[in-house]
Amino acid sequence: MWEYTDKVMEHFKNPKNAGEIKNADATGQVGSLVCGDALKLTLKIDKETQVIQDAKFLTFGCASAIASSSVLTEMIIGKTLEEASKITNQDIANELGSLPEEKMHCSVMGMEALEAAIQSYKQGGKPVVYEQESSSKIICKCFNVSEETIIKAIHTNKLTSVEDITHFTKAGGACGKCKAEIQNILNKVLACENPLPAKKQFKDLTIVEKIKEVEKVLNEEVKPRLNLDGGSIELVDIQGNIISVRMLGMCGGCVNAKNTIKSFVEKELKEKLKDSSLEVRQA
Repeated sequence: MWEYTDKVMEHFKNPKNAGEIKNADATGQVGSLVCGDALKLTLKIDKETQVIQDAKFLTFGCASAIASSSVLTEMIIGKTLEEASKITNQDIANELGSLPEEKMHCSVMGMEALEAAIQSYKQGGKPVVYEQESSSKIICKCFNVSEETIIKAIHTNKLTSVEDITHFTKAGGACGKCKAEIQNILNKVLACENPLPAKKQFKDLTIVEKIKEVEKVLNEEVKPRLNLDGGSIELVDIQGNIISVRMLGMCGGCVNAKNTIKSFVEKELKEKLKDSSLEVRQA
């Protein structure tokens, strides 16, 4: 049993503006009986002010679908088309005091019906059925949900899981075969919205950060190679772009120590720290 707010129950038991406006100035439709939810929204609009004077709905669906449609009509009456166009599904849910997560797709249906109705008015009043982008790939074939619809839902509602996406779009809610693809779409969107911070250049690091970065390269890249010949190396000091090191073990008394520092150690540090200005000297 879903937990509904008092306002959801009020709009479900006593829906406002149920019905259909005859000779409507705009008609928007969304959903289908096959998918289990359908909504038809009709509007009466003042042609001079673009203010919505009346709105009525016919819906086939659950309590959440009826309540979302009912409250939507109350929200848009008295608003201009431009003001109404800014209403999101989250606004509809908030107006109801919230909806169960599993029923958020009902508020999405209301938003889409409104978008279709506004498009209908702009096209002279001919009824418009909300359609997903024709060029967008259908991800969920059970409910005919496109990639474009999934991406839009993620952006609009700040979704972070496949389960969230199912609640808002129904995608993945039947056979579940598309869930892996939905996860891939989610990963790409989140990666774009929350890119990893750009790594600071070596010259911009604090002295402590510089020491950590240099020692990491020495420990992981340089020392293992020197250890093969019985040698080693240690960091002595860092001044600006000048790194001072001390050769140890067999490398400490080697006549080629300076050459090793320049041809090997310095080269590794420049490459791994991505700073060609670095200079490595023997302490």
